[in-house]
Amino acid sequence: MPSRAAAHTTGRASVLAALTATVLTVTGAPAFAAPDDSQPMDRAFTRAAAEFDVPRDLLAAVGYGETRLDGHSGRPSQAGGYGVMHLVSNPTNRMLERAAALTGKPVAELRTDTGANILGGAAVLRAYADKLGLDARDRDDIDAWYPAVARYGGAQGAAAALYADTVYTFLASGLDTVVPGGERISVTSRPVAPQKGALSDTEVRTQSPDYPSAKWVPANPNNFTPGRSAKIDKVVVHVTQGSYAGSISWFQNPTAEVSAHYVVRSSDGEITQMVRDKDTAYHARSANASALGIEHEGFIDDPSWFTDTMYRSSAALTKSLCDRYGIPKDRAHIIGHSEAPGNDHTDPGPYWDWNRYMELVGGSSGGGKSGDGLNFTSYATQQSGSTGAQVKAVQQLLNDQGYPAGAVDGSFGPATKTAVAAYQAARGLSADGVVGPRTWTALLSAGTTPSLQQGASGDGVKRLQRSLTAALGTTVGIDGGFGPATVTAVRNYQTSRGLTADGIVGPDTWAALQTGR
Repeated sequence: MPSRAAAHTTGRASVLAALTATVLTVTGAPAFAAPDDSQPMDRAFTRAAAEFDVPRDLLAAVGYGETRLDGHSGRPSQAGGYGVMHLVSNPTNRMLERAAALTGKPVAELRTDTGANILGGAAVLRAYADKLGLDARDRDDIDAWYPAVARYGGAQGAAAALYADTVYTFLASGLDTVVPGGERISVTSRPVAPQKGALSDTEVRTQSPDYPSAKWVPANPNNFTPGRSAKIDKVVVHVTQGSYAGSISWFQNPTAEVSAHYVVRSSDGEITQMVRDKDTAYHARSANASALGIEHEGFIDDPSWFTDTMYRSSAALTKSLCDRYGIPKDRAHIIGHSEAPGNDHTDPGPYWDWNRYMELVGGSSGGGKSGDGLNFTSYATQQSGSTGAQVKAVQQLLNDQGYPAGAVDGSFGPATKTAVAAYQAARGLSADGVVGPRTWTALLSAGTTPSLQQGASGDGVKRLQRSLTAALGTTVGIDGGFGPATVTAVRNYQTSRGLTADGIVGPDTWAALQTGR
């Protein structure tokens, strides 16, 4: 989680909202099963929905998006939000106080009592619906609630739309989760076609200037300092104590006086850059001048937020940053917020798997593997006389595909050149023995040709991401997860090669990649 620059000493916040643009399957691992006749949270959703004429499943989806239905024992979030419905009380958002006025419940009860908190969330949602002019017939149409849901998240513009999109993704895919205490909460999947109104044109389309796999949403100028006073020498891992969209929104708020360079989403590993690498974000006090900060959506006491996709996407980003700025890939230079000098924060907390993360980065955590040696943020031309890690990758790929390049020693000698030329001739490429973009693309994409689309994962996706990085000449995060950034890269490739630009990798796209087009 972020902290202010040294000059700022008051509390920090991150408006809590939950964002995702992909279908999410929700599972839970109960500590024990609740009795069949004891479903207090489920009953609270049903009662609140009836009292304020809010669809029950919509109310539950909003709560899940906010907190995964964990009230954190009445403790506030960074944004000052309470309970499973995250009723916020801070200088710019007085949702908790509004809920008290609408329900007649004391603020203290709304903070700590789950039933009251859910009732307060329903009351606020209904108030937004009334302000938007939804009548009784509209309120029966779950798709008509989209603008009210967007307002509930506390953000504006693209962040508000992303927040509401998440809730409707939960409605579309359904929920089946076990909440603290063992109770199971479900939401039935259904077709959705949300009525977005003015929010329909607020999608974030701009790419990050420093990491092309990420989106770019600039933080407010009050929340960072242009330039740096020290050389970049470390990466600091944070956890937001809130959500992806909430952090994006908060870093855009001029009163926040906090920021991070990147924010990573839990569900699909999507990344948004908010401060340029060359500028000083306010995230780790004394380390700000020399550090790059990466925020991860979630809460330090709930490991369910730390998904495989998040780890892989974040690790690909960290590896890229280390390669670009010469940062050693070890735990002395890739640190948690709690390890930064002069900080009193505890993130990323006890559930962050450092061994796994450092293995994915390709560095050292006191043990572990260093990766497969094929992932790079760009693939440079290799030819006779070249040396280094990318020559090793060429040699490994050629040997694996039956073109003997000799020892994998990182030295581009005669045997490697002969193998490259033979490979090129077999693929219909110019047999010059030089590994440029087309040869790299063919080498990296070689193998099976499974149909891949958004939501896919695994080694096939990694091969795809590597070959797209080579073919397009821009970095595609190599994390093995087919998220929105990979969809965009596939479409760009398909368009530039005269293929159907549907973002789905089928036989035609594989054929183009494997022949170096």
